[in-house]
Amino acid sequence: MTLHELQSPEALRTFQKSHPNTLICFSATWCGPCRVAKPTLMDLAQSYAQDPHVQLAVGIIYENVLGDDVHHVYHIHGFPTYILFTNNGTREAGRIEGVNFDGIRQLIASAGCKRDYGVGYSLSSAASLSAEEARARRVALLEKTSTTSAQEQLNSVTNAFSEDKGTQMEVDSVHNQDADVNMSETVSQFLDPTTTLNMQDLQTLTESMGFSLIRAQKGLLHGGGGVDEAVEWIMLHQDDDDIDIPVPLVKNCTTTPEGMDTKESSSTSLVAQSYKCNECGKILSNMANLELHSTKTGHVDFEESTEAVKPLSAEEKAAKIVEIKALLKARREEREHEEKGDELEREKQRRSMGKEMTKTREQMEMDARKRDAYMRKKEKEDFKAERERIRKELEQDKLERAAHKGKLASKLGIEGYKPDGIQYDAPPAHGHDTTVEQSKNKPTTQTASAAKIDEYITKISSYKAGGDGGNCLKVLHTYIKNIVDNPSEEKFRSINMENKAYKGKVKPFVGSKSLLLAVGFNPNPSNDTLILTEPDYDLLRNTRSKLEAAMISYGC
Repeated sequence: MTLHELQSPEALRTFQKSHPNTLICFSATWCGPCRVAKPTLMDLAQSYAQDPHVQLAVGIIYENVLGDDVHHVYHIHGFPTYILFTNNGTREAGRIEGVNFDGIRQLIASAGCKRDYGVGYSLSSAASLSAEEARARRVALLEKTSTTSAQEQLNSVTNAFSEDKGTQMEVDSVHNQDADVNMSETVSQFLDPTTTLNMQDLQTLTESMGFSLIRAQKGLLHGGGGVDEAVEWIMLHQDDDDIDIPVPLVKNCTTTPEGMDTKESSSTSLVAQSYKCNECGKILSNMANLELHSTKTGHVDFEESTEAVKPLSAEEKAAKIVEIKALLKARREEREHEEKGDELEREKQRRSMGKEMTKTREQMEMDARKRDAYMRKKEKEDFKAERERIRKELEQDKLERAAHKGKLASKLGIEGYKPDGIQYDAPPAHGHDTTVEQSKNKPTTQTASAAKIDEYITKISSYKAGGDGGNCLKVLHTYIKNIVDNPSEEKFRSINMENKAYKGKVKPFVGSKSLLLAVGFNPNPSNDTLILTEPDYDLLRNTRSKLEAAMISYGC
């Protein structure tokens, strides 16, 4: 059982249900760190497949296969993301975002993904294994882990020690004190033979304080052996490029196995100590630097390299710090210079906008003052013109009163002193006519003539006040039109002069009655009516056309 590549969401769900514990890697084909980390993930899956005490299946699925389920169902926000499922995929035990195999191993160890051997094989039972069998199993485990990485070796030894704890306690209580293998001695054969690690201190640094296993090992090795010294060493060297490089293994035996020459032995002892970017050739010490490089440059083609990143000496580190400080200072000065330039540009824009707003406001105020001055001037001019008009009308009234013995022979119109020429049938007062001109120059009766129809229409059209002339033309047109359109109807041949329409819209205007008389109407001596006895239809049609043209010209 190795790394399983899942090709569909259904395959993922089936894979989860068919195994008690599953570790799923959510990856992407375009992700550079995912490509680099895949070989390590395959080795991890192979190691857990061969571990007799861990029951775990490892699978990988890509985001283009899952589609929208990546975000909606599994809530994946970055690649790669590792999720541990237990209880046949029904429970999420935890997740690790980014390439962090130390965290993955700690997550698997804390979730307790142990293999169930059935009844009678419980590791906590005193009768399950004898002391010799327990010792033989741990020795076999140590021999197997000699081909794995330092971190995997230490995890395997730790698990074996914890699993055999119950059995060993029972056996020690019976008779065999030599059956237990000291944990520090076991670990020391894979590290420096002159150094012994305290497993309790190692557990304190990793579980209680949260340091990675590699940093905890280096802190105990180089710090002086205690937790406090290890923490001080880690804090002092936490920025070193090789802080996360695994501790090299040193086996007790130095002889070359039989059947393997020195060339083959040296080739197999080469291990990946860094990562190389195939696009720019840069050597990266750890996965964190690889992810940072990929994010900054967009490079995705990486490979493992046996070339170790040389740690900086004290002088080089001091020079590097000075260089970084100078670079930060230069960037800070550049940013401050840019900020000053931006601030100056914003101040220029603010002042320019202020000037434009002030200029616009002054122009609006000037236009308002000009408009107010114009309105005041116009009011004064209108007042003077109206006063002059009234003065002239009063002067004309005085002259007319002086000429007519203090009486006015006309009326004031709507627009001031304008004779309306309204004629009434009432007899003139004191034997005089309504106007001086009529009494002196015109006879008391006028004879209507068909030749003067145009003149009559012109006089009627001259009445503009209130549209009186237009109303008169409409009524006259109706009288004549009814006769022309209905020649057999007798009722249209007589006009009642006491009718409201006639008295209000025809009688008061000069030329209206004369037009009716000119087309053939005659007064009835027995009553106040006009009668058409012998109609001249050609004359009537011609008069109707003239009235229609006059109405259009008047604006009716």
